[in-house]
Amino acid sequence: MVRRLVAGGYEVQVVDRSHAVLEQLAADGATPVASIAAVATGADAVILCVYSDEQVRDVALAEGLLDSMEPGSVLVIHTTGSPRTAQELATYGTRSGVSVVDATISGGPDQIAVGQITVFAGGDRGAVDRVRPIVGQYAEPLLYVGDTGAGQAIKLLNNALFAANIALVMETVRLAVRLGLTEQEALQSLRHGSSDSQALGMIAASGSTALFADTVREFLNKDVEVVRRVVSGLGVDLGALQGVLDSPAGISILGTPVK
Repeated sequence: MVRRLVAGGYEVQVVDRSHAVLEQLAADGATPVASIAAVATGADAVILCVYSDEQVRDVALAEGLLDSMEPGSVLVIHTTGSPRTAQELATYGTRSGVSVVDATISGGPDQIAVGQITVFAGGDRGAVDRVRPIVGQYAEPLLYVGDTGAGQAIKLLNNALFAANIALVMETVRLAVRLGLTEQEALQSLRHGSSDSQALGMIAASGSTALFADTVREFLNKDVEVVRRVVSGLGVDLGALQGVLDSPAGISILGTPVK
């Protein structure tokens, strides 16, 4: 992201707890600063990339990011978390004229490097339009999906469906082996049928369902647990998705669900 922003002519200030990360970001053309307040000073937009919803709250509220941002600026949250967190931060930001856009991403470093990561953006449409040229340096498409929290909702649904797709592929491979096929024969052949999907393609490219599950387990487990909490709080259920995610294949990917 930093390399794409710098190449696009933007001045990028960065802060991170890791000295090694800051050194790499400096090599990419960014300017390391000493504090969260410093990174927000004079910035038209601040892009927040941390691991969890709790860390988003800590940085935005406890460590004073929103309080340090300029009136008229926009906080762009790339971390996947609860729609409610994005909504609460947006409400807090209105006190000082700061907008909050929850701009969740789907894809990985390879897509970012060529400017083709998918972004689901929720928030005030005017705020999304203001940051579109910035985020657009590394994102295409950047999809406006609705009010604050909608970006988080779409990403959570995306990840729940993705996890279910992986579980279904695992079950299909299990059946294929019982029918006398090898895993690779099944994966490569199904890629050319109406059953093909992005999940199937990624699994086939990795070599096996087990290997692929190992690479995505940590992040998928975190995000699917957020989905479970959000829908439970709304008094609804996951329907057929619930059965797939709680199946033996689903548990092998995500672990036992927290009740």
